[in-house]
Amino acid sequence: MKLLLNIIFLLISICASFAQEIRLTEFADLKQIYGEQMSSDYLLPMNELGVDFGYVLYESEVLIESEESVLNVENIRDFAAVYLGEVLQGTITDNQKQLRLKSKPGKYRLRLYVENIGRITYGPEILDNSKGVFGDIQLNGETVDNWTMIELNVRSCDVKQLKFGDFGKKTTPGFFKACFSTNRPRDKYLDISGWGMGEAWINGKYIGSFWEKEKQQSILVPATILKKGMNEIVVFELKNHQQKSLRFSCNPVFK
Repeated sequence: MKLLLNIIFLLISICASFAQEIRLTEFADLKQIYGEQMSSDYLLPMNELGVDFGYVLYESEVLIESEESVLNVENIRDFAAVYLGEVLQGTITDNQKQLRLKSKPGKYRLRLYVENIGRITYGPEILDNSKGVFGDIQLNGETVDNWTMIELNVRSCDVKQLKFGDFGKKTTPGFFKACFSTNRPRDKYLDISGWGMGEAWINGKYIGSFWEKEKQQSILVPATILKKGMNEIVVFELKNHQQKSLRFSCNPVFK
């Protein structure tokens, strides 16, 4: 009985250590990973920008004349986080192409951070496998033009080379960093429930992506990339929910 209790207490302590809260302390701006840029009166899909996968930022200056506006997007593949200035307004997808924007009247940078989730490999849409934003975007019925399109080198960047600063009250997409310690490196899961959409690295090694719409809300962290003592985690977040912490879990996390 005593041996059994000791084993139970050991397992509880291990799981408790996995569930430790990791406080995010630093932030790196996306401008550090800007790639090729192109300007055009109209929107261009990713393939015309030379981007086969990953992320592209589409931005244009708009005039907001009332506290509520309606944004309509003709084609979006696959997902975009929409910002007006530095404020997240919401998301658009191929199934939800309209979004209501709320802000004070004035001039703003309208920014659509778009991710290509993957290519279609079957069905009629394989004949038109364009990704990104293309066609027409209208704000209150008026076409938005004069676009700048910027490749975001998220997955190909070396996160160890990013310059981080104070976390502060950042509201835009970017990279978030924290440090944590472990005495016994073991396989564990990074719990990303409450986050939006992005990627994660530990000790400079890529561990995977996440999306709040997926059933699984965790990423496997192999013991082989952890080290005894201090470790570093970096998270790229497209939808800045202003999360300030992360957790590990013994088991996969599902909705």
